[in-house]
Amino acid sequence: MKIAIYNARAYDKQYFDRYNRQFGHELLYVDTHLDAHTLILSEGAPVICVFVNDPVQEPLLKKMRDQGTRMLALRSAGFNHVDIHAANALGIVVANVPGYSPYAVAEHAVAMILCLIRRIVRAHARVREGNFSLDGLMGFDLHGKTVGVVGTGKIGSVFTRIMHGFGCQLLGVDPVENRSCRDLGMQYVSLPTLCRQSDIISLHCPLLPETQYLIDDAAIAGMRDGVCLINTSRGAVIDTAAVIRALKSRKIGYLGLDVYEEEEDLFFEDHSNTVLSDDVFARLLTFNNVIVTGHQGYFTREAITNIAKCTLSNVTEFEQSGQCVNQLVAP
Repeated sequence: MKIAIYNARAYDKQYFDRYNRQFGHELLYVDTHLDAHTLILSEGAPVICVFVNDPVQEPLLKKMRDQGTRMLALRSAGFNHVDIHAANALGIVVANVPGYSPYAVAEHAVAMILCLIRRIVRAHARVREGNFSLDGLMGFDLHGKTVGVVGTGKIGSVFTRIMHGFGCQLLGVDPVENRSCRDLGMQYVSLPTLCRQSDIISLHCPLLPETQYLIDDAAIAGMRDGVCLINTSRGAVIDTAAVIRALKSRKIGYLGLDVYEEEEDLFFEDHSNTVLSDDVFARLLTFNNVIVTGHQGYFTREAITNIAKCTLSNVTEFEQSGQCVNQLVAP
């Protein structure tokens, strides 16, 4: 089938070309975002492929259907940027890549923790300037600390195993308890209890109506002073303004973000020659106890390989049967 791959980067093209040899689809790379104006660039392609930074809501879906789009292939696990209800109603099959690499995101979260609590970024900058003083660089041991894991699915469970290896005490919050996490000694508690008892809190939950702004002023008020907060899940799980207030009051001692609630217009693009217009994001960058990465937690060779293979496989399955195992259906 002909697949129009929007916002295709060099690495997307490299991996899709490599693994398409076994699938034989016709790949059309579109080096821009998908919207009502750029949709025409995919004319003649029954399948459109997008990433997480291309919102696909009902008005656009109607235009896609009218143009002949039969499938929307997401090269991501997350799908909150797509109106699944509307797609189902319009007869457009939507499929995602549910588990491209839980290790990639979990390991990135751990890397952020270590960089923050051992002040690696500041230390590296000092050494490059010839400053070998240790003043202001004191960290703390992970061993024996209490780590709260919000969301213990595939990524959260991998993160839990890693932190168990450091010798941490483990607390979890999830509507569905994970037996593998329990076997590692994790105690499932309420979110207020997790916030109150954790030295480090790492978020690995999906963005749902009930998890939007899960970490707000009230949740932060219940946390330990100087807590380390990590978010590699979805930006809107935390209230960024509340987090900034907590950084200013020193309630949050360390903050690591790989996602941001307004990242759509920022991440995956080079803005180095422009003025940053997002005042909230700019304020985040002024704190020396904050690390922000541009949604790169998933970005490993293994993950990109799995994304390419699974996306192409989803399309092949749809071509052969009109549906696929990773098809998304609104509740």
